[in-house]
Amino acid sequence: MTPPGRRREEAARLLREAERHAAPVEPLSTTLPGLDLADAYAVQRDNIARRLTAGATVIGHKVRLSSATMRQLPGVHEPDFGHLLDDMVHRDGGTVRAARYCAPRVEPEICFRLTRSLRGPGVSTEHVLAATEAVAPALGIVDSRIRDRRITLVDAIADNAGSAGLVCGSWTPMEYAPDLAAVTVDLHIDDALVASGSGKEVLGHPAAAVAWLANTLAAFGAGLDPGHVVLPGALTIAPLVGAGQGAQARFDALGSVSVSFL
Repeated sequence: MTPPGRRREEAARLLREAERHAAPVEPLSTTLPGLDLADAYAVQRDNIARRLTAGATVIGHKVRLSSATMRQLPGVHEPDFGHLLDDMVHRDGGTVRAARYCAPRVEPEICFRLTRSLRGPGVSTEHVLAATEAVAPALGIVDSRIRDRRITLVDAIADNAGSAGLVCGSWTPMEYAPDLAAVTVDLHIDDALVASGSGKEVLGHPAAAVAWLANTLAAFGAGLDPGHVVLPGALTIAPLVGAGQGAQARFDALGSVSVSFL
């Protein structure tokens, strides 16, 4: 069997090539048997570090698998997370090239912007709300560099948990924010309503997913910093989108956010 260090290096290389050429690869869990969750997060960190060396900046994180539906998938017992970089941000109402992704999907989310640091263990939902400066309606763009989405949790984590883009609408200061668990959203692709959901789909409250993230990052000697943004997880299913399509998420108490794909 390939030594662990070599497996990690090869997994990171395969994912970089897949992203560079927008050409998915076979599942890492199949081609490089023996990869575990620790390996997967190490692969993720390695590829993020390379992007930072090339000039990108970490602006926050994205939590996935935080809805009850997603945690019913085989092998999924808790959320996972990926990084958000400044070169992943797109303008509300703007356009994105679909060809830059392998299989893009959109997820309506409530984005948090922090004004104070959060470092676990022991971070609670109340700590998150107190540390949050503002929230915004958002669309997370997720992608899978694994062919036909034949992914295990190891594949997903190594692949930056699918985190590939962020579109934020207008920010609402926390003193004016509604009960985030009660916020509802309708997701439209072009003119068709494709899904509806609410904040309670995300661990009962979106801030609970941010707390989970802060506590999980503590095991890696990391935390959430002032100014960081966090996508805590999708309020609905994540439909595929392609060139010529537009996505709009209409939140009942936070406003709307949209993006088009060319």
